[in-house]
Amino acid sequence: MAVKDRDRFSTATRIRLIGEQTAARVYRSQTKRQARRSRLTGRAALLALVVCSLIVALAYPMRQYVSQRAEIADLQQEQEEARKRVEQLRDMKARWQDDAYAEQEIRRRLHYVMPGETGYIVIDPGRAASSRTDRGAADRPWYSNVWDGVDKADAAPR
Repeated sequence: MAVKDRDRFSTATRIRLIGEQTAARVYRSQTKRQARRSRLTGRAALLALVVCSLIVALAYPMRQYVSQRAEIADLQQEQEEARKRVEQLRDMKARWQDDAYAEQEIRRRLHYVMPGETGYIVIDPGRAASSRTDRGAADRPWYSNVWDGVDKADAAPR
């Protein structure tokens, strides 16, 4: 028994016992971790499934919300432009109510002159030249004029 007690307290025996205890603890902790991991991954999968289903369920309403907000912003901008246009038209109406403005515009647009005044109209030389070429078209047959119109429309800059 003395040999057994001596083996029990020897350094090699103690180190061996410590190693066995440590190995047993490590093995137990690994099995506990594996058990926890398997439970945790199941919970994580369930959580991921719930989150994904929430995302899918909320995707369409969120898209509708965003598109409706953009449409509301567009309509508000159009409303503001319409208000500005109405204000411009009111100003124009008020100007046309004034007889002096109406007379001025009639004289400018219709080339009216007051009694005793002499009216002059300055003709643009470029427009006069183009009207002369149109006069030559009256002397040609009608189908030539149609064909020239098609050629001009085809050659028009886009």
